[in-house]
Amino acid sequence: MFITGYAVMAGAAERLVLGYDSFGNICGRKNTPVKGAPLSGQDMTNKKYVFFLNSCNLEMQSFKTSSVSLCVSSCPQEQLNSLEDLQSFARNNGSCLCIYNLNVSSYTLNPKATELCPTLPVPPSKSFPLFNRCVPQNPECYSKYASVLISMVNEMDVFHRILSGILAGRDTVIGLSFLALAFSFILVLAFRFIRTLLIHTLIALVVFGLLFVSGVLWWLYYDYRNDPSTELETEKENVKFLLGYAIVSTIVTVVLLSLIFVLRKRLQFTVQLFRIVGKIIGRIPFLLFQPLWTFLILIVFWVFWVAVLLSLGTAGTAQTTSGGQVEYRALSGISYMAWYHFVGLIWTSEFILACQQIMIAGAVVTCYFNRNKNSPPPHPVLSSISVLFCYHLGTAVKGSFLITILRIPRIVLLYLYNTLNQKESACAKCLFKCCFCWFWCQEGCLRYFNQHAYTTTAINGTNFCMSAKDAVRILAKNSAKLASISCFGDFILFLGKVFVVCFTVFGGLMAFNYHRELQAWVVPLLLVGFFAYLMSHSFLSVFEVTADAMFLCFAIDMETNDGSAEKPYFVDQELLTFVSQSNKLTEGRKPRGMTPFQDNEDGTELQPMV
Repeated sequence: MFITGYAVMAGAAERLVLGYDSFGNICGRKNTPVKGAPLSGQDMTNKKYVFFLNSCNLEMQSFKTSSVSLCVSSCPQEQLNSLEDLQSFARNNGSCLCIYNLNVSSYTLNPKATELCPTLPVPPSKSFPLFNRCVPQNPECYSKYASVLISMVNEMDVFHRILSGILAGRDTVIGLSFLALAFSFILVLAFRFIRTLLIHTLIALVVFGLLFVSGVLWWLYYDYRNDPSTELETEKENVKFLLGYAIVSTIVTVVLLSLIFVLRKRLQFTVQLFRIVGKIIGRIPFLLFQPLWTFLILIVFWVFWVAVLLSLGTAGTAQTTSGGQVEYRALSGISYMAWYHFVGLIWTSEFILACQQIMIAGAVVTCYFNRNKNSPPPHPVLSSISVLFCYHLGTAVKGSFLITILRIPRIVLLYLYNTLNQKESACAKCLFKCCFCWFWCQEGCLRYFNQHAYTTTAINGTNFCMSAKDAVRILAKNSAKLASISCFGDFILFLGKVFVVCFTVFGGLMAFNYHRELQAWVVPLLLVGFFAYLMSHSFLSVFEVTADAMFLCFAIDMETNDGSAEKPYFVDQELLTFVSQSNKLTEGRKPRGMTPFQDNEDGTELQPMV
C-alpha cells in the first residue's frame, strides 16, 4: 500500500557514498554497462575506494571533478615517485592506479603511460571513512583536496545529504533496530511475570535513561558547537538537530518525572492490573509471539521503504562525454516524491500495527465472552486472524488513515518551524509550537478511540464508522470508570516504551558519534528512535490492547447483562473484585443478583449494541 516503485536509474547518493569512477562504475559493487562508455560495466566488488589521478590539483564544478577518478582496492600509503613504483605497487597490492585498459606490464613500456597513470609523485593517502576516497596525507595536497570535498558536500541539498547519511549508517541502524527488539522482548517477558520490585526497577531505569540521554545530548551539542573545525553543512545541521533533540528530551524528562511523582502511590494497583492481564494472556499464550510476526513484517517493509527512498532521491540518468567518460544528471523534481513516500511510511506502519491490535482484540473478546472459563475456545489467535483478513481489513485501513491525516500536519509544522530563521518573531514560533502540540494531543486521543473501535469491531462485527460510534457511546457512559482503571497501566506501558527508545537512542548516539565526518547522522538517529518506538509499541501493545479490550468488554457486559439467572455476567470474580476496589464501581449502583461467575453453558449470549 502506497509503496512507490523502484527507480531504475543509478543513484547519485549511492554513487556519492560508495564512490564512483569517471567511467560510470560504482565502486564496491558489480556494474552494468553504459552505452558509449567502453570502460563501464566492470565488476568493482573488491575495489571500494576512489582514487584521483591528480589529487593535488582538484577542482569542482557542479559535482564534476577536473581529475579522472578510478576504483581501486587499496590506497597507496607511501609516496610513489615513478612508473616503476606504480607497477610494483600494483603487483604487490593488487591495486592498479592507472586507467583500466592499461595492463600492469605496460606501465613502463607504453609511451602514453604518463597520460593514463596518476601525476607523479603520487602522495601517500588513506581511505576516508564515509565517502571511501583516497585522501592524500601530504599537507599541501590535503588542504586542496579537503576544500574541494567540503565544497562538494555543502553544494548537496539537504535531501541528498540525509540519504547519504542513511546509506552510510545502514549497518548501525539495522543493529540498533535489533537492539530495540531485544529490549522490547525482555520487557514483554517482564510484564508477563510482573512484580512490585520489577515496576520499581523499570521506573528507576526510565528515570536514569531520561536524565542520562538528556545530559548526553546537551554535552554533544556543547561539544559540536564549540568545535572550531565545524565547516561542513552536515556538521552544522548536526548542531541544530542536537539542540532540538536536547530541548525536546529535557521537556519530556521533566513531564514524565512529574507524572511519576504524582502517580507513585498507585504501584500496587498496577501490579494487580498486570496480574489479571497476565492471566488472560496465559489463556492465549500465542499472543506473546504475535509481535514477532509484526516485527518481521515491519522490518521487511522498512528495509524496502529505505531502499525505495534511496532510489527515489538518487535517481539520475547516465550520459557519456568525450573520451568514454560518464556523467550522472539527477532527475528534476524527484525529491518531491519523498514526501509522498514518507506518507506511505506512516500509513503502512500504522496499518500493520492496527492489524495487530484488531487481532489481539479479537482473541481477547473470544475468550472473555466464553461461558466456560476452564475450557477456552480453540485457536483464538488463528480465528481472529482469519476474521481480520476476511472482514476487517477496511477497518484497519480507515483507522490508520485517520492517524496519518493528523500526523502529516505535525510533520509540516515541524518542517516549517525548522525553516524559520532567527529573525522571525517569537510569536510565530510560539504559534507553530502550540499547533504542533494540539495535533499531537489530537493524535493521542484518536489513537485511544481507534483502539476501542477495533475492539468493538471484534465484538459486533460492524464496520469502522459504526464501531467507532458505539465505542464513543460506551466510553462516554463509562469514561471515568475506564479511565481510572487503565490510566496508570497505560502510563507504565508508556514508560516501558520510553525505556526502549532511551537506551536505543543512547546506543545510537555512541555509535554515530564515532563517525562525525560528513555524516548527517541526526536523521538516521531520528529514524532509529522512530523504529524503536514502533517496535516497543508493537510488543507492549499486547498488554495495552488486552487491558483496554478487557475493560471495554466489561463495560459492555455490565450494560448488556444484569447478573440474573437469565442474563448472567461474563466477567469472572477476580476482575469484578478488582474493578470494584479500584474505582468503587459498586458504590450506590450494585446491580441485583451480582454473583460470581459459574461454569455453565446456559445464559443469554451478548448481542450487538443498539
